[in-house]
Amino acid sequence: MTGLDDRFVKRRHDAPTGFFEVEAAGLRWLAVPGGVPVAEVLDVSPTHLSTQHLESAPPTGTAADEFGRRLVVTHDAGARHFGVPPDGWDGDGYIGTIGLPHALEPVKAWGEFYANLRLRPYLRAAYNHGTIDGHQLHVFERVCTRLEAGTYDDPSDQPCRIHGDLWSGNVLWATDGVHLIDPAAHGGHRETDLAMLGLFGLPQLERVLRAYDEAHPLTDGWRERTGLHRLHPLLTHVVMFGGSYVPQAIAMAHKYG
Repeated sequence: MTGLDDRFVKRRHDAPTGFFEVEAAGLRWLAVPGGVPVAEVLDVSPTHLSTQHLESAPPTGTAADEFGRRLVVTHDAGARHFGVPPDGWDGDGYIGTIGLPHALEPVKAWGEFYANLRLRPYLRAAYNHGTIDGHQLHVFERVCTRLEAGTYDDPSDQPCRIHGDLWSGNVLWATDGVHLIDPAAHGGHRETDLAMLGLFGLPQLERVLRAYDEAHPLTDGWRERTGLHRLHPLLTHVVMFGGSYVPQAIAMAHKYG
């Protein structure tokens, strides 16, 4: 990664196909009028992505309130269906350094999408690598079964335009407020982004969540579902970094299966 006066450049000469292009498509898709600002794409190629340089600043309560309100606008811009890739992209994407499946055709409901495209691909990879065993796989499969049955579906909540990897490191506190970077953007559930915000800690988190809830009241029980939405990022960490994340993921799976 290279920082210049007016731009920030990420380079990877061995980048897999579409690695930077889908990120650029995601940034552009998330650039919703009135939504959370994103790092503007200046240039993209198969080996690099150049975005505007943003001057960092300390997190403030005022910026957190604005972030929460603007995130509602981003989410409410909507998506054609759960799992849809960002406009301008018609294949799978990436989260971190590994693949992220997209749904090119509509799926029935969020639970079906989440079970089959956000949990099972990483469960298979972890099992095949020997990171989880058959008993642990069965625990996760119980969650997938309940998801497919619609246990956690909320028919009133339509597919949202989500960042998809909204941990604190991808929330850039700048001099003019929060900007989003490094998305794994797709059509998803608003609670997924909110759950991810707190997974590794975010400054001013409660103010962000309160402002969000005031602008778009969240469905009852959303805090109790936070762990369900964190299963996907935890499983990606299991695949990328190994077994140290398995106990936390298993504990959450027991709660929802």
